[in-house]
This record gives sequence, structure tokens and C-alpha cells, in this order.
Amino acid sequence: MGRLRLGPRKDWLLLAVVAALTVGLWYLPTGFEERLPAEALQVKARIVAVDNAHVRQYGLVREGEQRVTARPLAGPFAGQDIVADNILVGKLEMDKLFAPGDTALVVLSLRGGKIVSAVAQDHWRLGLQGWLLGLFALALVAYAGMTGVRAVLSFVFTALLLWKVLVPLTLGGVDPMLTVLGVTAALMAGVVFLVGGVNRRAVAAYLGSLGGVAVTCLLSLATAKGFALPGAVKPFAETLLYTGFAHLDLGRMYLATICLGASGAIMDVAMDVAASQAEVAVHHPEIGRMGLCLSGLRVGRVVVGTMATTLLLAYCGGSLALLMVVMAQGVPLINVATMPHVAAEIANTLVGSFGLVTAAPLTAVAGGLLLARGKGS
Repeated sequence: MGRLRLGPRKDWLLLAVVAALTVGLWYLPTGFEERLPAEALQVKARIVAVDNAHVRQYGLVREGEQRVTARPLAGPFAGQDIVADNILVGKLEMDKLFAPGDTALVVLSLRGGKIVSAVAQDHWRLGLQGWLLGLFALALVAYAGMTGVRAVLSFVFTALLLWKVLVPLTLGGVDPMLTVLGVTAALMAGVVFLVGGVNRRAVAAYLGSLGGVAVTCLLSLATAKGFALPGAVKPFAETLLYTGFAHLDLGRMYLATICLGASGAIMDVAMDVAASQAEVAVHHPEIGRMGLCLSGLRVGRVVVGTMATTLLLAYCGGSLALLMVVMAQGVPLINVATMPHVAAEIANTLVGSFGLVTAAPLTAVAGGLLLARGKGS
């Protein structure tokens, strides 16, 4: 099990700075809070009864309205039975049916402090999500010690940076590519230096990560015309236009998602190569810059070989149902590869893999220059 050990003062200073930034991001308004109804209250409620009289079944699809009796478990209306609506729109991925005993997120519309309407928004999942997140954090800290604490903080910092900075800026009309580049540079700095420490090893990994992401972004721009993919190829992209954001450039947003999606794998490759070089430099300080660079290149070849497959599996996992549908209909492979949704995942995999291939040698060169004297650990 990992032990919590004091590290260099600069590492603790960075930990404090990122922790402060994380707290600040938590309370940072996105600017879109005013779009919510002025008097709306979200509560956790227990479903005590359901009325399916107005639910119509058409094969696998349900339409109509389910009325549920919900009992809030906390808040000013705790213990009071409230009749809420559950509208079914005929989409399996969006519709849900409640049963007595279920726990739901219920949105109450208030007027003068009294309930005028209620909607059963969805099943309550925050409890399980919180438990899993807590167990994940405990396991990480138990295994990795102080490095695990930094990893948990970097995880929360990254999530808040994406939600509180990336999403609002993109909705506000800022160029998606520039936004993703800026946010990615910031989150990679937080993750790499928090987990790896403020040292030459982390600098090498960060430089390699930046180079790999830059190549991914440039290649996505260069191949955009050839792929001829509509920006609305991603789920809910078209819905975004109909909710008052028709000014957004969905094409640029799609290209930005390629860079963002590959950045995590690129960062992993860079850190693997830099960490390996740091270990070699510590145990063989006489190796020299060229020898250390060659060692990094050899490690990078192996890491890139498996990480490229990781990207393929990740993107195929998200499109498995689509692949099953087209195979079940006997669609030829050439037709499948040119379908917009499939071609989009192919572009994600191939363009992202170029970033991986670039990040490894860039990190090897940076590590060779920075770590050759054995001072990178």
C-alpha cells in the first residue's frame, strides 16, 4: 500500500495552488444559471405510487405520460406526497418508467412558495455515483499514497475545468479549437505536474504532450475537408442548434472533440516515456543525452503500439450498437466505412493516433535533453 510521504516544498505548493483553483472552479458561475426557471427546486424523492393509464405501447416504444406520486426525502416539502409527470417521447435512450420504491430526481416549479407543477426528471443516480467515486479515490490513495491524492485532485480539477470553462466558453461563441487547445494545455499541466511532481521528468512529459496535441489539432484541420463530415455527426449536436445556439460552428466543434478525446492518451504516452527515461537516468547517470533519447524512443515504440489499439477500442465501444445494426442488415464494409458516424470514429482513431506517434519521440528528445544528468527523479 502507498504511504503518504512529504515531498519537495514546490510539489506541496503546486498541490495547494491546484486545490485552490479547484475550489474556485467549483464556485465559478458558468453564466448560464439564469436559463433555469426562477422558482425551481430539485429534490430527491421516493416513488410511492404510479399511474400508467396514459402510457401507450407501440412495440418496444412507449409514448404518453406516466403520473407518479413522489415523496421528497429532504427539503421544505419532505414527507409530502406530490403528483409529478413523466413524459415519454418514444425514444428508448431517453424515456424511463418508474415503479413504486424507486428513487427519483424531481423538479418542482414553485410560485409564491407553493408547488404548481412537478416533473419526475430521472432516476436518482448520485448516490451510487458518489459511492463509486469515493471507493475509487480510496483505492487510488491506498495504492499510490500521496501520488494517489494528487491524482484524485487532478481528476476533480480536470472535470471542473471542462464543465466550468470549456463548455461555457464554447457555448459563448469562442472558437472551439482555440478553447480546447487552451483548456487542454491547462489541464495537462495540472495533471502532469501534480502526478509527476515539479521536476524535469514532468517538464519532458508536458512538452511531449503539448506537441502531440498540437499535431492532432493541425492534422484534424488538414483532413477536415477530405472527410467531409457534418458537424452534427455527434449526438445532441443538432439539438444544440435548436436550443438557441444556431450561431455555433458544429464543424469546428467536431474537430475540437478529436483533439480533446486524444489528449488523455497522448498524456499517458508522454508520461510513460518520461518516467522510463527518468528511471534509466537515475540508475545509469553516465548514459548521456543520446543514449537516454534512444532509450525513450525504444520505450515509446512499445507504448504507442498498444495505446493506438486503446483508442480504437474506446471509439468502437461507443459505436458497438451501430456496428451491430449495419452488420445485421448485411451492409457491405465499404458502405459502413463511409457512413458519417463510422467515418467520424475512424477519423478520431487515426488522427488521434498520429498525436500519439508524435508525442512519444518528442518526449524522448525532451527527456534526453533534460534528464541525462540523472536529476529528473
